[in-house]
Formats: sequence, C-alpha cells, structure tokens
Amino acid sequence: MDMGLALAVFGAAIAAVFGGIGSSIGVGIAGQAGSAVTTEKPELFGKILLMQALPGTQGIYGFLGALLILMQIGLLGGEPADISMTTGLQFLGASIPVGLACLFSGMYQGRVSAAGLKVIAKNPANAGKAVIMSAMVETYAVLGLLVSVLLIFGIQV
Repeated sequence: MDMGLALAVFGAAIAAVFGGIGSSIGVGIAGQAGSAVTTEKPELFGKILLMQALPGTQGIYGFLGALLILMQIGLLGGEPADISMTTGLQFLGASIPVGLACLFSGMYQGRVSAAGLKVIAKNPANAGKAVIMSAMVETYAVLGLLVSVLLIFGIQV
C-alpha cells in the first residue's frame, strides 16, 4: 500500500473512530441519567430510551464519512485507486470536520440529553422540549458531515 492510500484510509478511520467515541461517551452519559430515572419512574422508559439514543447518531455520521472515503478511493467494491500523497492528505483533511464535530457534539449531546432526562422525570409532558434541546447540539455534527461530504466529493482521484 502506498503512502497516499494509507493516508486516505487513516482519514476514513479518523471519521469512524472519532464519531464512535463521541457517540459512546454521549450515550453513556445519557444512559447513566436514564437509569436513575427508570428506577423511580419505569413507565417513562420509552421517552428515556429516545433521549439516550439521540447521541448515538454521531457514530452513524462518522461511519458515513468513512464509507464515502473508502468508496471514493476504490476500497469498497473495486480496485484501490493509485492515490498520490497529496490526494491522500486531502482525504485525511476531509475526514476532520465530521470526525471532530461528531466527537464533541456526541459528548455534549449526551450531557444535554442527561439534563433533559431530569426535565422529563419532573414533568413527562416536557419530553418534546427536551428532545429539541438535545437535537440542537446534533446540528453541528450534521454540519461537520456536510462539510466532509462536500470535501470528499471535491477530491479528484
């Protein structure tokens, strides 16, 4: 494997791993809060599960960024492209917006979801408001994914 291809694959790994880490931490934070609410009010489990699942989407976005890179360089369903070091660095750079946006937004969305679970525990009628507040944090993961997608498709292989 030449250095250009290795850099592109490393970029795909950054997108997937950082997104996965952000989601894991966020889902864990929300899950801890959700477990506490469940012990007191088990009838709220459906709403609790939704709030815990919200930070999990960053892992999906990171995976999507990685998948697009791997498709562009020909590692999925084809022959790997002959990629220069410059092109490999471009793919590596294209992975950074989705990777970092998902890492941080996943962690902070977990915190907002945990706070939302406290709101739901006090008044279940406010579940929609808690979901909206948590979803606001996710907006930046979506923007990071969008930037990465535009960069990935702008790279000439």
